Amino acid sequence: MNEEYDVIVLGTGLTECILSGIMSVNGKKVLHMDRNPYYGGESASITPLEDLYKRFKLPGPPPTSMGRGRDWNVDLIPKFLMANGQLVKMLLYTEVTRYLDFKVTEGSFVYKGGKIYKVPSTEAEALASSLMGLFEKRRFRKFLVYVANFDEKDPRTFEGIDPKKTTMRDVYKRFDLGQDVIDFTGHALALYRTDDYLDQPCCETINRIKLYSESLARYGKSPYLYPLYGLGELPQGFARLSAIYGGTYMLNKPIEEIIVHNGKVVGVKSEGEIARCKQLICDPSYVKDRVEKVGQVIRVICILSHPIKNTNDANSCQIIIPQNQVNRKSDIYVCMISSAHNVAAQGKYIAIVSTTVETKEPEKEIRPALELLEPIEQKFVSISDLLIPKDLGRESQIFISRTYDATTHFETTCDDIKDIYKRMTGSEFDFEEMKRKKNDIYGED
Repeated sequence: MNEEYDVIVLGTGLTECILSGIMSVNGKKVLHMDRNPYYGGESASITPLEDLYKRFKLPGPPPTSMGRGRDWNVDLIPKFLMANGQLVKMLLYTEVTRYLDFKVTEGSFVYKGGKIYKVPSTEAEALASSLMGLFEKRRFRKFLVYVANFDEKDPRTFEGIDPKKTTMRDVYKRFDLGQDVIDFTGHALALYRTDDYLDQPCCETINRIKLYSESLARYGKSPYLYPLYGLGELPQGFARLSAIYGGTYMLNKPIEEIIVHNGKVVGVKSEGEIARCKQLICDPSYVKDRVEKVGQVIRVICILSHPIKNTNDANSCQIIIPQNQVNRKSDIYVCMISSAHNVAAQGKYIAIVSTTVETKEPEKEIRPALELLEPIEQKFVSISDLLIPKDLGRESQIFISRTYDATTHFETTCDDIKDIYKRMTGSEFDFEEMKRKKNDIYGED
């Protein structure tokens, strides 16, 4: 360990493992350490079930009705992958897909007036949906056709809308869309957590709806994918990529000190040894003095013995409860997966509720979501701080990831990865560059 590295990475969360993989592919000498004995950090999948009970300090072992403990892989942070999103591109370009198997999530649902409705995934479903009246459907269809044809590089597709200036609120007005449809478009298609986007230029929202539609077009049932055996497989896949390119991994390594000289990181001390480095990547838990708290997220893992009502007995789904529907500022999300994904015992379902905390009583805030899941066999509640770096690393060369937010997809995590990459290397992150050099370890394609 007493060696010189280009980059040392602390923590094996998804953000850290992807960056470590990319840096290794780029020819950097990488040392990757984690104080935990398992991969994944905050974004781990916990197995066996006994470990989850211990982690949440529940008394005694799980009841026998839960089946074999080894059949469970429970994500601490619930997210799905957008089929056409940035993380899938990273997986494909780095060929980490060779280590993973995915299943399409069976449906996306939205909450309106105490009930849940399927988010229409095809034109036929949109026309049959009870979310909208007949005339509203026609107007909504016109809006979707406009979005599908929109190309920010081709002004002929703008039809009088200025993507950099016209607000999304004005775009909705122009298509004469009602409040319910606006709620469902902004929150279930563009996947915004709040309504702040309404008064911002419409370009990003239109592109988000395009991403949703294009992701949906790939597999048909929903735009979301989920890896068999849980999300903990993702960081491990990128860790393998890093190892193939010469990265060194050490789990169960207590980090005693990050050594800084004249304001710049020079190494990391662990078990009396010092590894030197030019740059350091880590999650906020390793540098508590260099991050600030900007809020909290509550997550509740619920074990069920039944699919969620009104979802057509789906073995996996997402439910979005738009903030307007429950008098909040931010949406509540439910991610549900089951034994079909090798994450639970036969006949069991895992539903994870998450939202940004807004009051002094976070558990009350998520009640509308828990009511949709009744009866719940066992609950595991966690409230985590949302931390962001105060130090962007320009001087110190310490690059700190953000904690995972309440969204149910990885787009914000990928934005963080691209941002850290740019600060570390001075150049934009380029997906094409991630495609392996032709004559790499696996030879020609």
